[in-house]
Amino acid sequence: METKSYKVQTNGKGVCGKTTVNGKTLNENGVNRNGVNGNGVHHVNIKGALYPIKSKSRRQRWEVKPSEMANNTLNPIRAIVDGMKLTPNPDKPMIALSIGDPTVFGNLPTDGAVLQAMKDAIDSQKYNGYAPSVGYLQSRQAVANVYSCPEAPLEAEDVILTSGCSQAIDLAISVLCNPGDNILVPCPGFSLYKTLAVSMGIEVKLYNLLPEKSWEVDLQHMESLIDERTSCLIITNPSNPCGSVFNKKHLQEILKVASRHCVPILADEIYSDMVFPGCSSPSMASLSSDVPILSCGGLAKRWLVPGWRMGWILIHDRNDIFGTEIRQGLVKLSQRILGACSIVQGALEQIFNNTPQSFYNSTISFLKSNSEICFSKLSSVPGLTPVMPSGAMYIMVSVERVKNFKRDSERELLLNKKVCLIPTKQHIKKRGVTQDFCTTAKPNRVDQHQSLHDRNTRFMLFIHN
Repeated sequence: METKSYKVQTNGKGVCGKTTVNGKTLNENGVNRNGVNGNGVHHVNIKGALYPIKSKSRRQRWEVKPSEMANNTLNPIRAIVDGMKLTPNPDKPMIALSIGDPTVFGNLPTDGAVLQAMKDAIDSQKYNGYAPSVGYLQSRQAVANVYSCPEAPLEAEDVILTSGCSQAIDLAISVLCNPGDNILVPCPGFSLYKTLAVSMGIEVKLYNLLPEKSWEVDLQHMESLIDERTSCLIITNPSNPCGSVFNKKHLQEILKVASRHCVPILADEIYSDMVFPGCSSPSMASLSSDVPILSCGGLAKRWLVPGWRMGWILIHDRNDIFGTEIRQGLVKLSQRILGACSIVQGALEQIFNNTPQSFYNSTISFLKSNSEICFSKLSSVPGLTPVMPSGAMYIMVSVERVKNFKRDSERELLLNKKVCLIPTKQHIKKRGVTQDFCTTAKPNRVDQHQSLHDRNTRFMLFIHN
């Protein structure tokens, strides 16, 4: 398309005098004295025809403000942890129970085979460049091989590699939801769901989990929240922050609700392989006959390398409900930042093939032992009622409200006893006594359990008196 230059002289009323376009003077048949359409709109000549263009405005002063997305973004866990500008008791070592990072205390290292796979990937010098936005084909196939099963088969095309499980969740919400839609999120639940959704203009509806039923979903409450704008149901299993594990029957009941209302599921299954002996929990996709599922997972927890930022989305859509549009949408969204670290991608197949089963068994045994000790110690503290976990890295504790109880007592606990934990928004009234729930990541050093018990006991005895 050819565009020619033009010159327009204007006064306060519009275009005055004569206007020259392509060396010709326009009279009242072109641009009149009052301006085009009486508005003084500038025109551009394109192949002999005049088209209006908007004149540029000039700002009179600097005014740079954060976007609505930035203003609407809040991660409450990070806000609490990063915002506690306190000076804890200097006479006590910190017991940090606020973040589910298995590497904090140094006694849950990853396996040597995992490290060797990374070293080999680096030494090969094959993975120093940009990977495809959805990940290397062989790396995606390696993930598919691990998580495929007869009930829910997977191929490389069903896998999107991401920068950690958090980006997987971000992409899944982004591809399924529009501003004004709503999603259903567990309460208590992982705070990132709300952080991401609200920043996108998506409403978050909280469905209750039942502590007296080991944090199973209140199915009636969940179903009552669904409406025509519900675009996604989020299921976290095993649970962060509850440490609960849903059995097959309960998962099937959840799927029936989703099926009745034709709502797809985002399954956060980052802890899917971290279930204690005696419990079992199949993947949601293996039980679904019709509900399409985006399952989010990653290396962070099972392989104890959260800093490596390797996650994935598994697309389960046996009835082709997602079709090509959701898959293409995920590809487009993944192109925004070009996905996961190429070196970790290069190491994936070797990590999966060479990590010994004894490493996984040892990790689970360690976490189960810690949870039992933590449960026993906390159970003996007046006013505290822990709920025994069945997996993951967390234990939920009910804190009885009494006369000296403050809603921000976790700050006092950090300040005076140097124990850092995270409060939840879950609180119930039982036999006339209000109970609040806090979540703790199970301490990783055996010597910390007794210290945690002693400090919590003294703190609870204080607020009871």
